[in-house]
Amino acid sequence: MNDLLKVAVVTGGATGIGRAIALQFVDDGFAVVVNYQSSETAALALKEEIEAKQGKVLIVKANVASMKDVQAMLEATLATFGTVDVLVNNAGITDDTLMLRMQEEQFDKVININLKGVFVTCKTFLRTLLNSPHGRIINIASVSGMMGNIGQANYAAAKAGVIGFTKTLAREVASRKVTVNVVAPGFIETKMTAPLSETIKAQALTMIPLKSFGQPEDIAHAVSFLASAKAQYITGQTIVVDGGLTMY
Repeated sequence: MNDLLKVAVVTGGATGIGRAIALQFVDDGFAVVVNYQSSETAALALKEEIEAKQGKVLIVKANVASMKDVQAMLEATLATFGTVDVLVNNAGITDDTLMLRMQEEQFDKVININLKGVFVTCKTFLRTLLNSPHGRIINIASVSGMMGNIGQANYAAAKAGVIGFTKTLAREVASRKVTVNVVAPGFIETKMTAPLSETIKAQALTMIPLKSFGQPEDIAHAVSFLASAKAQYITGQTIVVDGGLTMY
């Protein structure tokens, strides 16, 4: 593998925001590792699309909350590309309901993937990233973790945790010139938001100054910037991409 080729790992990279991020990295000249857990058909289709663009890609099935799975993903990545320069923690799930109805299992499941998963991947990939001259960690959170959202106590708690985790890790690795940042999406049109009723969508639009929902590519562009040399002096920050929803 070309020593000059940068390598980006994107968890939850087969669909939605993760897919857009993976494709953006290919356009930016990176080799891409696309992690998935259940979306194998989508991952294979993305692999074909990237290879059709002459891009370098590896798809890896792994549960990001499993240290064993993520260690295997690191080993596969190093065996294929020899290094890792950027880690994007995008994998996430929702299981929404009001607090009075939320079961312990619902809370644990969301925290396990959305927060513990970030810890597991960062811990596993960190030594390799510290050896990269371009080390970047970019964690995908949510405006829900900043402002709360009815029915998402588990999700908001996890995403708020990701922001705090990011600030701490950024301080720990700053001396090694690895930057650690958050991108916090607002209302983005993906399969996660597709089931919402038209009434809820209309209500959401009234709160967004730009009067439109974001696209996965809007998040990918922010990630691309943070992964670039142009963002080398930015760390521990949360870049909000929400059309002005959380403006204050």
